[in-house]
Parts: sequence; structure tokens; C-alpha cells
Amino acid sequence: MPLLEVDSLTVDYRTRGGTIRAVENVSFSLEKGETLGLAGESGSGKSTLGLSLIRLIPPPGKIVKGDIRIDGVNVVKLPESKMRIIRGRKVAYIFQDPMTSLNPIKKIGAHFVELIQTHEPSTKKEDALERTKKVLGLLGILPERMNDFPHQFSGGMRQRIMIGLGITLNPDLVIADEPTTALDVIVQAKILDLLENLRRVYGMALILISHDLSIILERCDRIVVMYGGNMVEYASSTELHKNPIHPYTQGLLRSVPNIELSDQRLSAIPGSPPNMLNPPKGCRFSPRCKHAEKKCSLKEPSLIDVGNNHFVRCFAADKESAVVE
Repeated sequence: MPLLEVDSLTVDYRTRGGTIRAVENVSFSLEKGETLGLAGESGSGKSTLGLSLIRLIPPPGKIVKGDIRIDGVNVVKLPESKMRIIRGRKVAYIFQDPMTSLNPIKKIGAHFVELIQTHEPSTKKEDALERTKKVLGLLGILPERMNDFPHQFSGGMRQRIMIGLGITLNPDLVIADEPTTALDVIVQAKILDLLENLRRVYGMALILISHDLSIILERCDRIVVMYGGNMVEYASSTELHKNPIHPYTQGLLRSVPNIELSDQRLSAIPGSPPNMLNPPKGCRFSPRCKHAEKKCSLKEPSLIDVGNNHFVRCFAADKESAVVE
């Protein structure tokens, strides 16, 4: 049984201007110890998808359809009291900006103590602090620095602390939302190496959310490419790199620099992401797609199984392949 199963997940934001369908009919699964990447531009729905997995979508967001099963339990139907037990212990979330996610008036040690005692009320403060020292040691942070405040750390160290909070209770799944944003490439590599080492040590599964497809390709077993709230392509990282089918995925790959190619010409995807209050009819990528045909603007393509566990939402997919939806 997979650790995580997502079936037909749909998430809406109801605003004064209308309803925004941020995630629509997304399905995938994740095995224990596996790494899954969620890739796409800003506004593609990848962060909303990640937050929905632990039911932390900010108001006015709401899951309107679909199931999310963690170890076979449908968390969509769980009461909030039971959901709070799952968060942190079963599934941990590493947020985008550690400076705004950490309490600026609390010392680092207090963050860890609060986390541990919330899920383990019988744990004494002294024992919680000892566990904190061990976690900080794994992160390469001096244990005595647990008496410092968040502003006394660099961006990379704050991100390490967020990762530490995520792994403290040894969860089965960690969701890392843009863990390398605003960090230089050297620190990025260190953070990603740290996540990979911790995944191996603890045997946890990892969902890595990023707009940088090169990071996702290098670090993940399988990849979900999101566009306009839709899952437009889903395959192993190897398959996606060798055989990208959706024009959006192809465009993302063409924008990734390759230092092994001296004459590479990088290209940008023309246009802008869709207005989700008034999305295009048919395929949401059709206004930006150079291969678009008339039917692309009239009818929304179905998710197609093109073989080798490779799924594509595009009319360019093999006409004889199986329709999943």
C-alpha cells in the first residue's frame, strides 16, 4: 500500500471576484522512501497542492473534491483534532520562507520544545532540549545556538532549522516547499544534500516543491508538472528528461542551462500564466503553445497514459494511448 494516495483532488479559493480553481482533478501516489517533485511556474498550484495534503490551505481555500489517503486513512474526512496529531508526527511541512515561519520573539530551542511537547506532552523540557541538541548537531549547527533568536542566523541556517523542526518527530513524509528559494547556489546544494541524507537516514518519503525543474530532475524519483492548476505531465525523472511530451514541460527543459553544451540557446516560454479567475477555454496552456490547434482552445484534453508509467494531458499524446480520466 502506498504511503500517500491522492485521488481527483480539487481545491477552490472563493473570492469576491469569483472562484479560483487552484488545483483541479490531480491524482498521484507516493511510496515509502520515495522522492516526488512538484514543478511549475508561480501560480501553477503546486504550493496549494502541497498544503492541501495536510489540510493547511489558508482561507478562503477549500478542498471541494477528492481523497487524500495517508497509510490508507482518508485525511480529508478526519476531524481537526485527529489531523493535528498527523501533522508533524506523520507528515511534516517545511515552509517557503523560514524568516516568517519562525517566531521572531522565540529562541530556537523554544520552537523545538513546543513541537515535541505538543505531540508528546509527557516529555520534560530538559529531555526535549537534549533532543534539540542532537537534531542541531545533525544539521551542522552548534547546540548552544539553540539559545539564539531567528534573526541571528543566516538564511541558509534558518532553512536548516526549519528542516530540523520537520524531522524531529521522525515523520514518514516531509513536504519541502521551495526549500532553496533566495539562497545562493552553494547553499542550495548543501540544503538539498542535507535533505537527501536525512531522507536516507530516517527512511522518510519526500515531496520537493520547486519552480526549478533542474533541481527536481536531479533530486526526485518521479515528477508532477503543474500548470494552471492541472497536472499536465507525470513520469519518472529519467523518462521525463528523455521523453518530455507536453509542450509546457519541453519549454521548462529548454530554459534549463546545460554547462556541457557550449552552443546551447536558452529559450523562454512566451506569454504569461493564465488568469485563474477567468482561465482559457480548452487547454489552459493553448494561448502560449506554438503547437496549438483549433481544438486545443475548444476542448480540454484528458490525461493520457502513454506507457512506461508516463501520463500527459495533451492532444499531442499518442491517439491510441489509454485515457485515464
